Amino acid sequence: MNTTAPSPGTPLLSDELLLGIRGRAAGYDDANEFFTDDLADLAEAGYLRALVPVEFGGLGASLEQVTQAQIALAAHAPATALAVNMHLVWTGVALALRNRGDEVLTFLLEEAGRGEIFGFGVSEPGNDLVLFGSKTDAQPQADGGYRFTGTKIFTSLSPAWTRLGTMGLDSSSPDAPKIVWAFIDRGEPGVSQKDDWNTLGMRASQSQSTVLDGAYARPERVFRSLDPGPNADPLIFSIFATFEILLASVYTGIGQRALELAVSAAGRRTSMKNDGRALSQDPDIRWRIADAAMAMDGIYPQIRDVARAVDVQENRGSQWFAQLAGLKHRATENAKHVVDQALRVSGGSSYFAGNELGRLYRDVLAGIFHPSDAESAHSTVATAWLGPLDE
Repeated sequence: MNTTAPSPGTPLLSDELLLGIRGRAAGYDDANEFFTDDLADLAEAGYLRALVPVEFGGLGASLEQVTQAQIALAAHAPATALAVNMHLVWTGVALALRNRGDEVLTFLLEEAGRGEIFGFGVSEPGNDLVLFGSKTDAQPQADGGYRFTGTKIFTSLSPAWTRLGTMGLDSSSPDAPKIVWAFIDRGEPGVSQKDDWNTLGMRASQSQSTVLDGAYARPERVFRSLDPGPNADPLIFSIFATFEILLASVYTGIGQRALELAVSAAGRRTSMKNDGRALSQDPDIRWRIADAAMAMDGIYPQIRDVARAVDVQENRGSQWFAQLAGLKHRATENAKHVVDQALRVSGGSSYFAGNELGRLYRDVLAGIFHPSDAESAHSTVATAWLGPLDE
C-alpha cells in the first residue's frame, strides 16, 4: 500500500492499463454491458482510492492530478471514465470538505480506502432544480435515520456501487421543508435498479434508474439537512465544483482522442484529385485539424486552473459558480466541436457501426444533458456579471 502521495508529474494510470481498457471499450458498447473488467483493473491499481488521503489507505492525489487521469481514461474509454467519475465525485467532495475543516464525510474516505464504491443518486425525472429541490420523499425516523422513497435516474455504477449518496425532501419535521442528504447501503430493503439503460452512447456506464421504496439511511449516514433552494453551504459548493470539473475532464478526454484519430486519418487517407497525396496536404483538412487543435489547447489549462483553485481553497467569491458552470459547458461543447471536425476529416468510414470515432460521436452527445446544461450555465454566468433578474 502506498504511504506517500504521488508527485504531481506521476501518472495515476499506466499506459498498459489504459490500453487494456481501450481494447474492451468497443465490446462493452456493442453488447451494452457494464465495464466489469475495467472496474476490477482500476480498483486493483488503486484508482478508486485516488482522492482518498494516504492515512486512510488512499493515493493522496489532488483533484488537479485526478483531472489529468480522467482525461486520459476518457480518451481510452469514455463510458468507463464517466461512470467512475461518480465515485470520484463523492471522494472529492469528502476531501474538499475535510480540507475546509468539515469532517462530516470522513467516514466516506475511510470506507473508500477499504474498497467501498460510491454511487451518485441525485438526478430525478422532471427535477430541474437538481441540488436545490427534490421529488424524493425523505421520511424522518424515531432513531434519527431517514427512509427515502423516489426514483433516481442516471445512477452510474448501478451494477457495482455499495453505498449510494442521495437526497430527498423532508416535509414533516418541525423545521421542514429540508433537503436531507444521506448514504444508503446497497443491501438495504427497498433499493432496486431498473434494467432501463439502452442509450445512444455512454452505454458501458450502465447508469440505470434506482428505485428507493422506503430505503433506510442510518442516523450516522445522514450528514446534511439544508433549506431548499440555492445554498451557500460548503457541501453544495463541494458537490458542484467536483462534479463540474471532473465532467469537464471526461469530455475533454473525448476531444483529445478525436483529434488523435483525425490526425491519423489525415495521414492515412489519400486524394485522387490531388495526385494521390495524403489528405494531410489538403489545405481544407489542415484547417479543420488546426481548428480542433486550437480548441483543445484552450481547455486543458482552464481545467488545471480551476481544479488547482479548489485544491488550494482559493477564494473566487461570487464568480465561483459561474466559472464552474462555464467550464463544464465550454468543455462539453468544445468536445462536440472537435469530434465534429474529426468526423469531417475522417470521412464516411466513421459512420459505420463499430468505428471508434463514430462511438465518440455518440458518447460526446451525453455532455449536453449533464448539469449545468447550456441554459443553466448561461443564467448562472449572466447573474454573476449582471446581477439577478428584476423581480
